[in-house]
Amino acid sequence: MNISQRLLVALAALVLPIQAAHAASAPENFLYTSSGNLAAAKATLARPDIGGVQVVYNWKSLEPAKGQYDFSAIEQDFAIAKGLNKKMFIQVQDRFFNPKARNIPDYMLTEPEYDGGLTPQFDNPGENKPVGSGWVAQQWNPAVRARYQALLKALAEKFDGQVYGINLPETSIDLDPKNEPKGFSCDTYFSAEMENLAFARRVFEKSLVVQYVNFWPCEWENDHNYMSRLFDYAEKNNVGLGGPDIVPNRKAQMKNSYPFFNKYNGKLSYVGLAVQEPTLTYRNPATKKPFTREEFTAFAQDYLGANVIFWSTATPWLKK
Repeated sequence: MNISQRLLVALAALVLPIQAAHAASAPENFLYTSSGNLAAAKATLARPDIGGVQVVYNWKSLEPAKGQYDFSAIEQDFAIAKGLNKKMFIQVQDRFFNPKARNIPDYMLTEPEYDGGLTPQFDNPGENKPVGSGWVAQQWNPAVRARYQALLKALAEKFDGQVYGINLPETSIDLDPKNEPKGFSCDTYFSAEMENLAFARRVFEKSLVVQYVNFWPCEWENDHNYMSRLFDYAEKNNVGLGGPDIVPNRKAQMKNSYPFFNKYNGKLSYVGLAVQEPTLTYRNPATKKPFTREEFTAFAQDYLGANVIFWSTATPWLKK
């Protein structure tokens, strides 16, 4: 073996343990909960194996009147997290999974430029659950989108560099194809979501920005190049990605976002994925039992490249 070959062997011996250590690092565990519920979960958040929390706030609660913002709920939750030396993500929710949850500001429901502000959508509440329904804000309407971006700007002025990160909601919506709303098209929806993401990245200069992505309307297996364009943008613009559901090897996700998380494993600035209440209903086809903590974590870590898992406070292992 000549000197060059010996040097290569020595370098490989150094690099391989580093790579193995990186691959072996498990995702950090955060809680996932809704506004108003964190105080009740304070003892769980205080656990040494929990690194932080993601709290979801609906748009209406943050903007009770046009241009008037109330961030007191975020401030209270942030005080709890900071007091426990825990990190905090905020998620600004513009879509809702209950027919009574019309949680955008009232002025958007009535003033004509917003065209009602909301559009009905269908919802999948979990495995073997009946189809649900809810609402989604009409982000394809420029007037609606401008108000959402105004909210993001106000949040950034208050919390950028204070909160650990901000999540934008999942990309998936499920509209009635026979009754699509005014101004909607799959391309205009994609463009609107990408514009909101670029705006969030611009105004949040210090905190992490994470876009949730699972499906795009009209798309399957990247046949509109929506998924590939999002992941390419995220890699190039210091944007994190994630999703509301870790369901190992689920066929629908394997035809949409999951292969891209795998392709970009180690290339994105941050990956945050959730085990929410509907996720807990899914069963492992091999065992016929609900997925375990270990199964969720292994898939999130090895295949999806997760930095963090946001666990619903209803997750069984958190009760032990």
